Amino acid sequence: MNPLITPDPGLAIWAIIIFSILIFLLSKFAFKPIVASLTERQESIQTALDSATKAKEEMVALQAKNEDLLKEAKEERNKMLAETKELSVKILEESREKAKLEYARLIENARKDFQNEKTAALMQLKNEAGKLAIDISEKLLKKELSDKSAQETLVTTLVNEAKLN
Repeated sequence: MNPLITPDPGLAIWAIIIFSILIFLLSKFAFKPIVASLTERQESIQTALDSATKAKEEMVALQAKNEDLLKEAKEERNKMLAETKELSVKILEESREKAKLEYARLIENARKDFQNEKTAALMQLKNEAGKLAIDISEKLLKKELSDKSAQETLVTTLVNEAKLN
């Protein structure tokens, strides 16, 4: 038979002894650093996972805060737009009111100016008519009162009429 296939009890004992020494040496010198390194690796992975979770939570919180800020900014913008619109409407209404008042004032001033011009024209017309009447009367009286007796008769008549009035 083949010596490699048949079990030899001496070889088996030596293999067990060497294996036991190897296990002892590995447990004494290699397993502790390997286990420590694995534990350290596990802790670093856990720390990284915790940090990632914390970062994710912070990102969610920041995103929510950003959304709130964006919402507030939109509300503020809408409020400012509404105030601007109200202000523009108010200014437009005030401008219209001022324009109406100015129009009314101009119309009133034009009416007063027209009335004053009309009054002045009527006064001038009356003055001109009075001057014309005086000129005509003067010429008429000069013609009628060319003699002395007619003058005395007219003066007497005028004096009598003045006393009656």
